[in-house]
Formats: sequence, C-alpha cells, structure tokens
Amino acid sequence: MATIAQVPDHGQDTRIAAGPDRPEGSEAQRAALAAFLRSRRERISPEQVGLPRGRRRRTPGLRREEVAHLAAVGVTWYTWLEQARAIHVSAQVLDAIARALLLDPSERTHLFALAGESDPAPDTDCPGVSPALRLMIEQLEPYPVSVQNSRYDILAYNRTYGRLLCDLDALPFEDRNCMWLAFTHPAWQAGLPDWEETVRVMTAKFRASMAEHIAEPAWKALVKRLEQSSPAFREIWERHEVLSAGDRTKRFRNPQVGMLHLHHTTLWLGPRHGPRLITYVPADAESRERLERLHVPAAAGA
Repeated sequence: MATIAQVPDHGQDTRIAAGPDRPEGSEAQRAALAAFLRSRRERISPEQVGLPRGRRRRTPGLRREEVAHLAAVGVTWYTWLEQARAIHVSAQVLDAIARALLLDPSERTHLFALAGESDPAPDTDCPGVSPALRLMIEQLEPYPVSVQNSRYDILAYNRTYGRLLCDLDALPFEDRNCMWLAFTHPAWQAGLPDWEETVRVMTAKFRASMAEHIAEPAWKALVKRLEQSSPAFREIWERHEVLSAGDRTKRFRNPQVGMLHLHHTTLWLGPRHGPRLITYVPADAESRERLERLHVPAAAGA
C-alpha cells in the first residue's frame, strides 16, 4: 500500500517578527483564520489522508502536527497559525495548507480571504494526497512512484519506491527528504552511481524553487541542517547554480537486484513548484525484470 510520509519542523527557527513591512491582518481576522483552520482540521479523519488512526487518538480529526506534515510546513509555525499569532503566511503555504485540509473551492477562497492573500490559482481544487491518488500510486507497482514537494520532502510513496535506495519505512519522518538522504545517508548515496552529478542538479533545482519560498522557515531550516551536516552540500550551495525541473533517464544501484536504468517523469499535481507525482519506468528489459524482483519482497514485507 502507499505510505504517507510526514514532514516535520527539521528544528527550524520559527520566530517571525511582525512589523510595518509585514502586514499581518487584524486581530479579528487572525482569530477567524485560526478558528476556520481548527474546524477544517477536526472534520478530517486520518484515514482520509492515508494516516493510521492509532489507539490513543483523542483529538477529533487530524492533529496539528499531522496537518503541518501533510502541508510540509513547520509544526510550531502551523500551531502559531491556529493560535492566531501575528505571523506572515505566503500564498504558496496557504495553497499547501488548503490541499492538506482537502478544502473545496469555496473553503479555499475563504482561507485566502481570511489570510489577506491573493489566491495564485483561484479555481484550484485541493485534493491533497487523496485516496484516489494513493490508489493510483499502488496500482503503478512494480514501478517506483512517489509524491514530493519542491523541497524534495517525500510526501507519499509506494512499496517499490520505499525499497529502491533504502528502507524508507525505517527512517524517521524528518529524514524522508531526498536532499537530506542524498547528502547524508550512506545507503542512499551508494545507490546513486552518478552521485556527484545527481546532487549538483538537485541542489540547483532546489535553489531555483526556493526563490518563491525564500522567507519560509521550513526551507531555511533544511538549508541550515544540510550546511551543518554536509561539507559537500556547503561547497555546491556556494556555487549558486540554478536549473529548472526536467525529465531524464537515471541510474540506480539497488543492493538486492543491482543496476537499474529508469526513465524519470514528473507530473505536477497543482501549480508548478508545488507537489508532484514522480514515476520511474524501466528503460530496458533487464531493468524491468529487476524491478519486478524488487517488488516481490517489498510486497511480502507489507
């Protein structure tokens, strides 16, 4: 079955000062926004967004940290939103929250109005990682498929993708990020025979995407975390290279089945630089056979 991966704070500094250059709306508007977010969060069951209910759930609907994870924003920062704190929220983040909360078009319009922001895609439906999308991800097995945002957080994936480079299920939620894994996880790195070129391209795409999220804490926190943990990232980051997203053939070395040549395709699920469905299909018969062999233990393990 498809796995929903949660994306936490990464320890980011969420202190955001209000000031003359950062209009935060009236206190009444902030209170209304907080109440609206709470009401939408409490109506969604964990099963609707692919999360386990668990035995000790007391909160009706989703927990705050679950909404933050699904929207790929900081937990503390989202909590402050629901506490009506005077913090700034960008249109891109509002779009992510709208998707995480499965808002319909009317609710989405109301959300942007309360936040005092213009909706960049006013006619957008907000399905998030919907049950239908999760089913499609599962049905594409044995091909590896994941849903990622432009920060490379892995939001959902099928069993084959979960075993492609390492055991994703065994990792803590905060480490399920392709940038983090490519620069810090030995098994993930070993699975990338073209590692130097891969991380250079990833970093350039990440920098290009970050231009639209330059002030957002979660983005800055990931950069800070990588700078503290990886000299290689620091060196590449200082080059200030930028690239736009594109599709190409990639090579992966899986410890169970060997080398895989896969065609990489990106399907955008909303506005460009938002969440995207990433698929890998075999580029040759040998890779197809090896993917099928990889899928068998993945399915048995599930």
